[in-house]
Amino acid sequence: MHGDLRVQFSLIIAVYNRKDELRELLNSLVEQTDKNFEVIIVDDGSAEKLESVALNYSGKLDIKYDYKQNSGAGLARNYGCKKANGNYFIFLDSDCIVPKHYIENVRKELYTRYTDAFGGADAADKNFNTLQKAISYSMTSLFTTGGIRGNKKSVDKFQPRSFNMGISREAFQDTGGFSELRVGEDPDLTLTLWEKGFQTRFFPDCKVFHKRRATLNKFARQVYHFGIARPILNQRHPTYAKITFWFPSLFMIGTIIAVLCGLFYFFISQKLYHFAVWGAYSSTITAIREISLIPFILLCIYSILLISDSSIKNKSLTVGLLSWITTFIQFFSYGFGFLQSFIVLNILKQKPQKAFPSHFYTQ
Repeated sequence: MHGDLRVQFSLIIAVYNRKDELRELLNSLVEQTDKNFEVIIVDDGSAEKLESVALNYSGKLDIKYDYKQNSGAGLARNYGCKKANGNYFIFLDSDCIVPKHYIENVRKELYTRYTDAFGGADAADKNFNTLQKAISYSMTSLFTTGGIRGNKKSVDKFQPRSFNMGISREAFQDTGGFSELRVGEDPDLTLTLWEKGFQTRFFPDCKVFHKRRATLNKFARQVYHFGIARPILNQRHPTYAKITFWFPSLFMIGTIIAVLCGLFYFFISQKLYHFAVWGAYSSTITAIREISLIPFILLCIYSILLISDSSIKNKSLTVGLLSWITTFIQFFSYGFGFLQSFIVLNILKQKPQKAFPSHFYTQ
């Protein structure tokens, strides 16, 4: 395929219960300027089968529908690839909306400089609600993740995510597709691709609008499990473990310290002066008190910058303030999950499958 580049796309959509969101995604696929692709819908055990939704588009899209018992997104995608006719697979999450030039731009990128696998950015559509915009900002901003999920200049080798990911049939078959991981299955596949010598690339003009989780509680649980998954991935692919993976945990610890320092400065240190026993140490207390203010000030500066940046980019102070909440939820949930997983796996020496059985399924 490298020589003639006769790319035949198969879009694989694994879905579980998301009827309305699937309909929105399919509507966006109908509007594609490049219509040379097939769509494979894998209904991963939905309580109410989604066949009727898929059949409504049979006259508008080259679409196939398959229902299977629930096994998780990774295995559902593998199942879909077995049903596909194309030589290049594109994975899209059911909670995404695709801009009308998406397929056209993917084809242009592959014709310009072919790659074995690619990933694109995600963004918030103007019609998303306030919480969806805030979560999108927290997941993609330079002030939060360093912009690595949406900026080709931020990383030397891009790790595609399965909500917007493409891979050649050859690379997919050579790696065996998605593994038994329920969480972190997409970076696991990317790292396996690299280990086998395949190339990945970021496609800057191939973004999708990603709705993400609908509530703060669901978002917190999602990123908590992402944090747990990272030390598991580090064990599976030790060559690609990075010190930067510790950043959310360090941020969480640093934030706690900064808040405690603020409490000491504004409340506790004041009371110390009322005890005569501290009289001889008043100068020391004063010095400690002044130093303790520094972490708190830094935390405040970061918060102001984050709120300002999100408010300007989203043109909404409400989104900006909510972005502050979602960002700290993201860092604390991911950071706690990462620390928990690291301690259990590397200090207590438990096996990942035993320590976190919900992160695995049996193929």
